[in-house]
Amino acid sequence: MLKKLLLAAAASLLAVGAAQARDQVRAAGSSTVFPYAQAAAEEYAKKTGKKAPVVESLGTGGGFKAFCAGVGENTTDIATASRRIKASEFAMCQGNGVKNITEVLIGYDGLSIAHSRKDKVEYDLTATDLFKALASEVPQGGKWVPNPYKTWNQIKPGLPNMPIRVFGPPPTSGTRDAFVELVMDVGCEASGTMDAAKASMEKAAYDKLKKEKCGRMRQDGPFVEAGENDNLIVARLDSDPEAFGIFGYSFLSENADKLKPVAINGVKPSEKTIADFSYPVSRPLYFYVKNDHRKVVPGLDEFVKVFVSEDSIGANGFNIERGLTPLEPKALAKWRDAAEKGFPMKGL
Repeated sequence: MLKKLLLAAAASLLAVGAAQARDQVRAAGSSTVFPYAQAAAEEYAKKTGKKAPVVESLGTGGGFKAFCAGVGENTTDIATASRRIKASEFAMCQGNGVKNITEVLIGYDGLSIAHSRKDKVEYDLTATDLFKALASEVPQGGKWVPNPYKTWNQIKPGLPNMPIRVFGPPPTSGTRDAFVELVMDVGCEASGTMDAAKASMEKAAYDKLKKEKCGRMRQDGPFVEAGENDNLIVARLDSDPEAFGIFGYSFLSENADKLKPVAINGVKPSEKTIADFSYPVSRPLYFYVKNDHRKVVPGLDEFVKVFVSEDSIGANGFNIERGLTPLEPKALAKWRDAAEKGFPMKGL
């Protein structure tokens, strides 16, 4: 038994030690957090004169998959995420030896629905409108049927007679997870269609039904999975004035000359409405650090400090200029302390 334990410990040390062969920090994950991580990487290189960290946009789910694959040279040091890590992902990390993780909340983002400024129509939708437009199935005559709606005026009188066409993220994206939770689930329940089930079913059974009925996006054309590159969605909207796109507020902010937001419940996304949560589709943004890499990957500690610095995510930081909504000063101090000292997650 002792021999097995010693061999396992030796293998772990070799895996961590292999990370010393790298001279660049590696981060991967959310397309929404990508521009903030990239900006921090550029600032790190400018301040230290060292190679900028490699930052990849794989989607939140893809980032956690890479991060949780194990410890060592061929695994990432940081996962960026547009939602909190799931219990299943945390368990995957633990099972693969990634047991010492620091969680860092960096700020907030508004999940924006936008369209081209060439479209002169001003939209004000509800979560129920969007659920009816984009769900795979909708209730009609007391039963669920394949979504029959093709144009916006079929969703609600007063909306234009234009085809429903929405470019959005794939299932691996944290943006997709957030859209389902904050829009599809909310709109589905607000419509009243789940009231009877909620009153009569156990919570676990009801949650399963809600996932099946409320969260499945239609696949018959009106909703188009556009990949993890939000810049491609921006380009498509610029060339197609009748289409909508779903992405983080930073992309809307960066392309305000081309795009305009759709109001949700009468409120448009802005730094103010996201920060005070009056805009109903707001979400937290995170990154996660593999602490076993801190002392063997050159520059990892320094990059983390740059990322959470006042110059980066403070009230007037360069990432605030890119669309990140900042934390309150006390909250920022707490998360900065956790990031710099490597406080480990205890679980979910």
